[in-house]
Amino acid sequence: MSRYLIVIEGEGDSYSAYAPDVPGCVAAADSREEVVSLMREAMGFHLESLREHGDPVPAPSATGSEMIDVDDHAVQRS
Repeated sequence: MSRYLIVIEGEGDSYSAYAPDVPGCVAAADSREEVVSLMREAMGFHLESLREHGDPVPAPSATGSEMIDVDDHAVQRS
């Protein structure tokens, strides 16, 4: 089993996710839990399809994410 990083964006009832190591593999759902589940399924299908077509399967390389604080005066809001 391989461990891939996914990035989840959204709030409320609109979430999306993608895998930085697997371009083109995305999911969208109404909840965070659902988008994680759909992403797990999408990754499986995507990687299986790459193997079946003889394409290289990208190795996991992204290691995580970090939330950072940015001073409010540096953030331009319109």
